[in-house]
Amino acid sequence: MMLIQAINEALDVALGLDDTVFQLGEDIQDPKGGGFGLHKGLSTKYGLERVRPTPISEQAIMGAAVGAAITGMRPVAEIMLMNFLSVCGDQLINHAAKLRYMSGGQTNVPLTVRTTTGAGGGFGAQHSDMLEASLVHTPGLKVVVPSTPADAKGLLLSSIFDDDPVVFVEMHHLYFAAKGPVPEGDHRVPLGQARIARPGSDVTLISWGKQVHDCLAVAENLAADGIDAEVLDVRSLVPLDLDAILGSVGRTGRAVIVHEAVRRNGFGAELAATISEDLFGQLHAPVRRVAAANTPVPYASSLEAAYLPSRPGIEKTVRDLFG
Repeated sequence: MMLIQAINEALDVALGLDDTVFQLGEDIQDPKGGGFGLHKGLSTKYGLERVRPTPISEQAIMGAAVGAAITGMRPVAEIMLMNFLSVCGDQLINHAAKLRYMSGGQTNVPLTVRTTTGAGGGFGAQHSDMLEASLVHTPGLKVVVPSTPADAKGLLLSSIFDDDPVVFVEMHHLYFAAKGPVPEGDHRVPLGQARIARPGSDVTLISWGKQVHDCLAVAENLAADGIDAEVLDVRSLVPLDLDAILGSVGRTGRAVIVHEAVRRNGFGAELAATISEDLFGQLHAPVRRVAAANTPVPYASSLEAAYLPSRPGIEKTVRDLFG
């Protein structure tokens, strides 16, 4: 199954399991089923009350979703592109993320916000940013970035039935490129558990989303030269499986963190600082980061390719750790 099919199936399962689950977003109704066709068949099966097309207004979508969540519904709101979260930031950051804390735990916000992003498709600077670090920096939000179809389905179902707001980030490059077996029915992957995508003993490559696949490819190249790289798929940034990260790096003694977001103040910086603090004296080399350049995402294809972290760049960084 492709990742886009796995997400459609997760939404189908959630709608079938619980009448309080509904979706809202721009153009998500049939026959088109949204910008990527991800919702195809769902409005026909469940009706426009459960799969609700909205005006082109991120503030309206998020505001309605937060209101529905605090009155007992489980909305799944699609903000078509991650950059547009800034348009509805007040509802998400000042309300959804804070209501449980400001009500003394009396008001849960069981809201799931799905959004997609990713550079490399020529979508331009306003449609391509990875902004997970700003979300992680907002207490009260949970943040998920899947890399495989099975995880996309399992993590999305766990997000929908979580009682706190979750931002579920889908990298559009994986919609059709990432393929794999997906369990049938109500398959859930717990939030807060990392996945060892490839075991290894010499260095830990830590990533999430599309770059997990880049790390796996690099690990195969390194293996030909006797460097055994472990690839750790974080997949849930909040809550974070710190035990898995520290356990892996503690065994290998080396860590390279790879993400598509810009390097400066990216989530990789938080991970690097934590690893360095907790494993000081056990590391064989400094923690390294491979990330995008500190610029807006270029439109020109040649510049966009130079902007992104690359497999050769990841491989060179790892080899440098071994001298």
